[in-house]
Amino acid sequence: MGAFLDKPMTEKFLESGEGNGLKYGVASMQGWRIEMEDAHMAKTQLGEGELKDWSYFAVFDGHAGAGVSKHCAAHLLEAIMATEEFQEDTKKGIHNGFLELDNQMRSLPELSSGEDRSGTTAVCAFVSPRLIYIANCGDSRAVLCRQGEPVFSTQDHKPALPSEQDRIVKAGGTVMISRVNGSLAVSRALGDYDYKNVEGRGPCEQLVSPEPDIFVRDRDDKADEFLILACDGVWDVMTNEELCQYIHSRLLVTGNLSEVTSQVIDTCLYRGSRDNMSIVLVIFPGAPIPTQEAIEAEKELDATIERRIREIAQQDSELDWVNLIKKLKEMELEGLPPGGGLASKGTLVAEIFKKLCPDQAESNIFMDPTE
Repeated sequence: MGAFLDKPMTEKFLESGEGNGLKYGVASMQGWRIEMEDAHMAKTQLGEGELKDWSYFAVFDGHAGAGVSKHCAAHLLEAIMATEEFQEDTKKGIHNGFLELDNQMRSLPELSSGEDRSGTTAVCAFVSPRLIYIANCGDSRAVLCRQGEPVFSTQDHKPALPSEQDRIVKAGGTVMISRVNGSLAVSRALGDYDYKNVEGRGPCEQLVSPEPDIFVRDRDDKADEFLILACDGVWDVMTNEELCQYIHSRLLVTGNLSEVTSQVIDTCLYRGSRDNMSIVLVIFPGAPIPTQEAIEAEKELDATIERRIREIAQQDSELDWVNLIKKLKEMELEGLPPGGGLASKGTLVAEIFKKLCPDQAESNIFMDPTE
């Protein structure tokens, strides 16, 4: 299968925490890829004084190896905070921190020797008591949600974007099959030094740029619900609107943020994501909280799904996964989580199927239930 495994690696890394009036949950999964190249960071209380009330969250999606993504997860915050500008002009400090880290990494032995040719996208957020600073470099994305709907999103840096293509061409490159020189699928990244060697051009004028787009938003504790930072393994199979609606619905059922982010990753897997998947979910005071009505509705839905699967299995002694999903879709089950659909119940369906039809459940169980 080339760059893919025969079966996905479904073990997850889960983390949750809170501080500065925020709560956060993290989930990541290797999935079908032969290597886990994602990395992340979540930290509250960034220092003394005013910075004690600041928090930082980030997701890094590596490619051609995990070296650069892991290094950036460990050192980007430090590089940004070390800039002279950070405390006086936070936006400029973030900008310069990205560029400085990218420059520093060139001298790492494994990167300077060419042994490691990896790179990484980066999306990060600094949350202060009044403001949210969001920076992205590449196609990992941040989305801010209010009332179950996205109100802000970063733009993915893809080579086919006119402004990105213009820079690439001016640096002597080409965009073929929506990739830099027909190879790299993102036009901005940290690392990727094979694409950053055009003489006479600055770091932000190379084929691949380390420059982040940076956005500043006022916080609204009554309206802001949550901030999502995720890699393209998530966004490839869920739109901004779908993921906001889905997470909103999950928060009405549970306050366990590891459980919420875990369910997001599972939903993406059952929707057919073939990439590593990582998400950091930051919860603001205005987020929904569990209600008994939503909890009872979820229990009723799960019971209905189990009952329907038992009925289907009784009628078909050789039932396979594909036909099970097809028949469940035909039933048009009511009450499926908005934004998630049947795929969001993939784990439950698989558990019941394995119990009722253990022999047939051994193969094809991760085929996309939305197809």
